[in-house]
Amino acid sequence: MRVRTAYRCQQCGFASPKAGTCPDCKRATGELVPLVEEREAPPPRGLHRRIAAPGTGPRPLKDVVVERGDRTLTRIGELDRVLGGGVVRGSLVLIGGDPGIGKSTLLLQAARALSDALPPVLYVTAEESAAQVKLRADRLGVAAAELLLWAETDLALVEAELDRVQPRALIIDSIQTVFLPQLESAPGSVAQVRECAARLMTIAKSRGIATFLVGHVTKDGAIAGPRVLEHLVDTVLYFEGDQHAAYRVLRAVKNRFGSTNEIGVFRMADRGLVEVPNPSGFFLAERPKDAPGSVVVASLEGTRPVLLELQALVAPAAFGTPRRTVLGADYNRVAVLLAVLEKRAGVPLGNQDVFVNVAGGGRALEPAADLGIVLAAASSFMDRPVAGDIVVIGEVGLTGEVRAVSGLEARLKEIAALGFRAALVPASSLAELRDPPVETTGVATVTDALRRLLD
Repeated sequence: MRVRTAYRCQQCGFASPKAGTCPDCKRATGELVPLVEEREAPPPRGLHRRIAAPGTGPRPLKDVVVERGDRTLTRIGELDRVLGGGVVRGSLVLIGGDPGIGKSTLLLQAARALSDALPPVLYVTAEESAAQVKLRADRLGVAAAELLLWAETDLALVEAELDRVQPRALIIDSIQTVFLPQLESAPGSVAQVRECAARLMTIAKSRGIATFLVGHVTKDGAIAGPRVLEHLVDTVLYFEGDQHAAYRVLRAVKNRFGSTNEIGVFRMADRGLVEVPNPSGFFLAERPKDAPGSVVVASLEGTRPVLLELQALVAPAAFGTPRRTVLGADYNRVAVLLAVLEKRAGVPLGNQDVFVNVAGGGRALEPAADLGIVLAAASSFMDRPVAGDIVVIGEVGLTGEVRAVSGLEARLKEIAALGFRAALVPASSLAELRDPPVETTGVATVTDALRRLLD
């Protein structure tokens, strides 16, 4: 039988007919990443063409019936929120995150609830032994009779066992450690990850099994393996946070069954992950009072408004070129806002080091946080604090104007719920507000905002 041979990069998926190093990785990072040989046997000859089953052919859109009750709650409110309201039957969900962040812990807790609602649940652990998972389950208090545990790496054996077990939910931990024996490449290679994910996608759709995949991440924080892996699955979730800290953030970056950019906040405790129903209170828990450079903004994560503390530190540059360091926000956007602050408001930052941080490990990537970044930098430079009971909302343009943002009413309700007195909003949005829950003040330009909050 003729065998096709190719060489692939394990990091970016670059393919070459010859051995050597990856030119793409060398240009991007300067590292010499060797190409790994992959051999793939062609399918045997004489295969019969598949014939569509009766009733599965094309039909008019109006005749397609949407089944009710296809979502199942995991009884973990933050996870159900990120998934869009629960687990969808036949969906394929990919969860990625740094090692030790809590991916297996979260799925084991979710499997406990799914084993009651969708029995049985098959948990395939390909990285740890069954005894190791049992120790974690005992620590979490998981002892469900309908939760089946299997330490196996051969995906062909797992597929054959599905006929006997007939699970309604399947967990693969992880996709980089399972393999198909008909492929000669090593587990975790590009070919293995791609083919295993495609096989699991077919299983999930054809059998109606809700399937969860655990994915490793690279040093840049992206899902390891080919990009086609993220295109195959229905939902991509990222588990973020410092493994040495107690708090974790679960973020949806792709979701075919719900809103994207939803977040769920958890706290790591002795008995597993505990939900944080009020993430705004978590991000603002240690906010200092009357500190220059500290401003609270209302960010919209999917459909959930979250209050974040933006901190800025402006100090004279010790060397010729001033530094710009940004954590939790977009670096290029912060650079633009600092230029607007200097050009339109007359705040001289050309010889100042500027450090911007989103406290608590949050992320402020939407334009509604622009005005907060500008005011935080100006407050630190002038050494004048912004009133602690005011929240700032607004997008800033290159001419210094403050533009309207979406979801303003939802943001104001969250501001009132957390006890803040007032909000600084774009002047163009005041006409759309009807009976706002807090005192609102409109500003049209950056200069107007500085004059109102920093005198």
